[in-house]
Amino acid sequence: MLLGREYEKELLLDLLDKDESQFCAVYGRRRVGKTFLIRETFNQEFSFQHVGLANTAAEGQLDEFCESLKKYGLRKFKPPKNWREAFRLLAELLAQSDKKKKVVFIDEISWIDTPKSGFISALEHFWNAWATARTEKDIVLIVCGSATSWIINKIIKNHGGLHNRLTRQIYLQPFDLHECEKLSAASGLDFTREDILETYMALGGIPYYWNFLDRQLSVSQNIDKLFFSESAYLKNEFDNLYASLYKNPEPHLAIIKALGIKKAGMTRNEILDETKLSDNSVFAKALEELEQCSFIRRYYAFQKKTKGIVYQLIDNFTLFYFKFVQQNTQRSENFYSSSVDSPTRKVWSGLAFERVCFRHIGQIKRKLGISGVTTSEKSWFTKGCDLYDGAQVDLLIDRNDNVINLCEIKYYNGEFAIDKSYSEALRQKITSFKMATKTKKSVRLTMITAHGLRKNKYSGEVNSEITMDDLFEKA
Repeated sequence: MLLGREYEKELLLDLLDKDESQFCAVYGRRRVGKTFLIRETFNQEFSFQHVGLANTAAEGQLDEFCESLKKYGLRKFKPPKNWREAFRLLAELLAQSDKKKKVVFIDEISWIDTPKSGFISALEHFWNAWATARTEKDIVLIVCGSATSWIINKIIKNHGGLHNRLTRQIYLQPFDLHECEKLSAASGLDFTREDILETYMALGGIPYYWNFLDRQLSVSQNIDKLFFSESAYLKNEFDNLYASLYKNPEPHLAIIKALGIKKAGMTRNEILDETKLSDNSVFAKALEELEQCSFIRRYYAFQKKTKGIVYQLIDNFTLFYFKFVQQNTQRSENFYSSSVDSPTRKVWSGLAFERVCFRHIGQIKRKLGISGVTTSEKSWFTKGCDLYDGAQVDLLIDRNDNVINLCEIKYYNGEFAIDKSYSEALRQKITSFKMATKTKKSVRLTMITAHGLRKNKYSGEVNSEITMDDLFEKA
């Protein structure tokens, strides 16, 4: 059963109502549910469907393509010697179909594009010389793959025969908390919102990972089972994830590891210093590809619109790997459960909750009543000087209506209480921000917590509150 994805489903079904042939690319990270979305949306009613083979040479790919042609009804044909001939056979198959719209679904397309195979040029020719040249205008071609960078570079940004040929592109994002709550209920997990939030902090919003959760186990037990047990389902997922996305993932992993150290993010030069990578096109491409897959985000440092780009790790699954999986050197099967009160767990919880907030900016803006206001979201840091103390802001919402929301993010099991010393620290932080930036905008303090603020004589200094429940609202 397809949960959520109403918007994406509508976009796909809309392809059937167009007067011209349609070419759509669906992309997103491994396990996010791309194939499931497409198959469920069209109820498996394709005129042709094919899935590329991993780590298979051109000859094997062509053989498998022939099997798909046979499955969908093409009979007595001579096996193609190359992809140009293979697509001619596909055209022959489609021409025989009496369906009003002929939906062609090619999955894991990047695996088919083996070196020197001529696959892309053959696809270009099929689309330009046949699919769009038909008077019937009845072809709906959907290509899909986990190798996001391949889809973007070879299809979306193609400078050859496929340039500007796409009529629609759909980037499938991970689920948000609202969708994970629906998934949890449909799976009979009986999780509280706090349970769902904690699970999201470790797994992110990848539906495939959530499908492994056992409703008879607690959150801690489930996480131990998924990552640390002898037969852990996700034991090797981190390596498989990056290997599936990038042919040479070493620079990507080095960048991710470096960004896992500094929560506010790092500049390009800081990443180079930390990783010891060369400042070349390989490094630049790795940064771009990590951003394309939403593992990291890029933002301009406050008040710097052309320089001062900062990169920040925002992927919860990756953060959990570095903070827990990689640290389990003793191979304890209860590593997560036994860390409940440890400093590692507390530090990770704070960082992970921040990343959840970064993923739910829309919900935060809605609670603040500024959904229609143009904003940019940043983290901010200053070392301080003789005039003001050093300070760091977890999340800064810079608004076009002359207001800045300075957001403090705190993950706590119950209501968070602001005491005298923390109140003074907050006031000092605001002072440092105003003096360091010399901003003329109004600065408002916003607290983002799991269970809200405890009302006391200091809580009134906060201009607005965001709680866990607000993050569960529908986007």
